[in-house]
Amino acid sequence: MKLLLAIAVSGLLGLAVALVLYLPESDGIPQKSPASALADQESSKALATSQVDQSRRTAIVQAAKRVGPAVVSITVIQTRVVRTTPRSPFWDPFFDQFFRDFFGERRYIERVPSLGSGVILTEDGLIVTNEHVVHEGTDIKVTLTDGRQFDAQIVASDPEYDLALVKIDAHGLPYAELGNSDSLIIGEWAIAIGNPFGYLLEDTHPTVTVGVISALHRNVKTSEEVAGVYKDMIQTDAAINPGNSGGPLVNSLGQVIGINTFIITKSGGSMGIGFAIPVNRVKFILDEYTKYGRIREIWIGLLVQEITPLIAYSLGLKSAEGVITSQVDKGSPAEKAGLQRGDVITDVNGIPVTNYDSARKAIFGARVGDKLEFGILRNGKRKRVTLIVEEAPEQ
Repeated sequence: MKLLLAIAVSGLLGLAVALVLYLPESDGIPQKSPASALADQESSKALATSQVDQSRRTAIVQAAKRVGPAVVSITVIQTRVVRTTPRSPFWDPFFDQFFRDFFGERRYIERVPSLGSGVILTEDGLIVTNEHVVHEGTDIKVTLTDGRQFDAQIVASDPEYDLALVKIDAHGLPYAELGNSDSLIIGEWAIAIGNPFGYLLEDTHPTVTVGVISALHRNVKTSEEVAGVYKDMIQTDAAINPGNSGGPLVNSLGQVIGINTFIITKSGGSMGIGFAIPVNRVKFILDEYTKYGRIREIWIGLLVQEITPLIAYSLGLKSAEGVITSQVDKGSPAEKAGLQRGDVITDVNGIPVTNYDSARKAIFGARVGDKLEFGILRNGKRKRVTLIVEEAPEQ
């Protein structure tokens, strides 16, 4: 009896072991305790959050973070002399003339506030901005992203380049790295950083807008009254708003590739057509200032005017294209090169000259010591003369 009981117990134990060995697990995964499963769930959620957080930190975010501290807000008070002519209360031309003759012209000083942006180039407070931002500025204030404000002085400017260098008395400042605007690719990311509306937002941190490089080497038409020459400009659809002028245009590497300058707009707001001055032009004026303490003004010694149909007819020209020399300064590079009054300039260094604007653009970017080859038409004969650019003599 005992033997039979032992055999039965042994059989039950064997069956139990077999059931444990062959009991199916949940899809092949060992069963875990509720606490262990909850811990795994929290770990998976943390990993997913970390991955999303990393995906947010794009190259654009990193570039803005890198350059942002070097962007400043510039507030300028411009002093202008305003001339007004008194008018009669009768709004009559006869009495208006009487009032002008009797009272004369009135003049008064007007203080006009304006604002823009800039970017720090050196740790000791050298800043680049647009010349038109600080033009005729008598009181210039620079505000850093940390809220500190400094008085600034213009140390170098070039209205033709529409670039200016201003200096503040500070040290240990964050500064931006300059890229290479000659290596830009149409379609690559472009990040505009600046301070639109400046102090009106009560915030010293810059605004970031993003787009792409829309086009390169854009030439924008100007008039004789406009000091700047806008040649080989960078076009971008990154929004450039009032107050952004002078701020940096940045690539995805966090390098400054241009200085935001203006937009083309019908409404006053951004239409996705903005322009920036290539940063290699900034490098040139920075090099001039570093070596000479100023931006050397070039001297050619030549005045030109557009050819009207009447002038073309009187000179027997086949067309009115080109410009005609109206004055050659004595002792100037133009005189040394053999240029004469009445010469028709048809090209400069192979770049066709059709009117005054194209003539300005043809010599734009010339530096002291550069050679300019002029194609001219004199007495019906074509000639080529070489001119060496000199520094303008002090007035």
